[in-house]
Amino acid sequence: MSETAGRLLIVGAGQAGLQLAANARELGWSGPITLAGAEPHPPYERPPLSKAVLRGSAGMDSLVLRSTGFYTDKRLTLALGERIERLTLDGGGAGGTATAASGGCFAFDRLALATGARPRALPVRGAALDGVVMLRDLADAENLGRRLAAASDLVVIGGGLIGLEVAAVAAAAGVRATVIEAAPTLMNRMVSPAAAKVIAEAHRSAGVQILLGARPSRFVGADPRTDGHGPVTAVELADGTRIPAQVVLVAVGATPREDLARAAGLHCDNGIVVDEFSLASDGRTIAVGDCANLPDPSPQPGPARLRLESVDNAVTQAAAAAATLMGRSTPYRSVPWFWSEQGGLKLHIAGLARAGDGTVARPGTRPGQHTFLRYRGDRLVAAECVNSPADFAAVRKALAAGADLPREAAADTSVTLRQHFAAVAPRALPVAGAFPSRASSGCPAAEFVK
Repeated sequence: MSETAGRLLIVGAGQAGLQLAANARELGWSGPITLAGAEPHPPYERPPLSKAVLRGSAGMDSLVLRSTGFYTDKRLTLALGERIERLTLDGGGAGGTATAASGGCFAFDRLALATGARPRALPVRGAALDGVVMLRDLADAENLGRRLAAASDLVVIGGGLIGLEVAAVAAAAGVRATVIEAAPTLMNRMVSPAAAKVIAEAHRSAGVQILLGARPSRFVGADPRTDGHGPVTAVELADGTRIPAQVVLVAVGATPREDLARAAGLHCDNGIVVDEFSLASDGRTIAVGDCANLPDPSPQPGPARLRLESVDNAVTQAAAAAATLMGRSTPYRSVPWFWSEQGGLKLHIAGLARAGDGTVARPGTRPGQHTFLRYRGDRLVAAECVNSPADFAAVRKALAAGADLPREAAADTSVTLRQHFAAVAPRALPVAGAFPSRASSGCPAAEFVK
């Protein structure tokens, strides 16, 4: 029996896990494919959790990535509500078994880990108070939505994508929203200070209070004598300032779910360490999505290794990983991109910039439009586009083709970016094609982590 006729087990039934399963089947994996997921739901889109689900305009019926018939047609088995707690890898690459909390046992010939990430906890006194919440899955979003409907004050700890998206939804619904960010700018790991300033101004104009360079010292309960029990009533800052809050969202990033891999003896370091083919340290196990620590796939590589928390990465890395499973190993190469809806602000990011990269600002032709091109030395490496989807599309295509744009030309706003790049002959990157996905052109699940 060929290996591709064996049993493939994918631990994690999210975007990356489903994409890997679909691509593997499409490429010719003929054996059983099982997706084991801890949640009771079939794979669903996560980006709407911080937006449409909170607004009450989306539910599970609209979030599911595939119909029931898709799994039947592709012969994909969903093992839902099965939290895998232990992996046993047989020696010599002969497969192994996965044991779930339910006692169920799943034998496999090849293993893929798409375990995702969990919200990073904040070690602050009062973190266990009722009303102090995090956001990662559908149950979290439904809980947060119910709380916001009854609240007059929301405090968000963390000025990243998820925190800003939630603050925008709350403010639009009439909730007083305050964002507390320890760094001197919003989204400091993702965008330039210039772009961060524009984003902060947009949120302030929408009624969101932004506090930069501030840290919570504790979450205050209704009765201090209960020592962390009961409802939250305020957030106290390091300077003693108290901000009223019936809901506190902790959104300070995420940590990879690497426990299973580490216990099984796989190398982990801020995620499951994989090579450019998505192979873990044993040379057989695949790891994809938010849980994977991988070589930078960018055309102009930045840091040697990173984690990418986005739908784009889940889809494109899974496509390359499926080829690896089929013995057609292709290095994962891609232009990472991200998308965020924050009230009336639409942010698109193409490529990965570093903190020291230069910035060329290009004001748009309409109010609220801005594009910030990022340069590493004299080389264009990324773009941050606010309400400028055409600029985003032009830069993303140019980066994928290996095209460049001199700084002097970039500063000339009388010429559109599309016109600047029009004369550049396309030279596409060797990126593995992804099986079509409803979310393949959607927004990110979270922010990237360097």
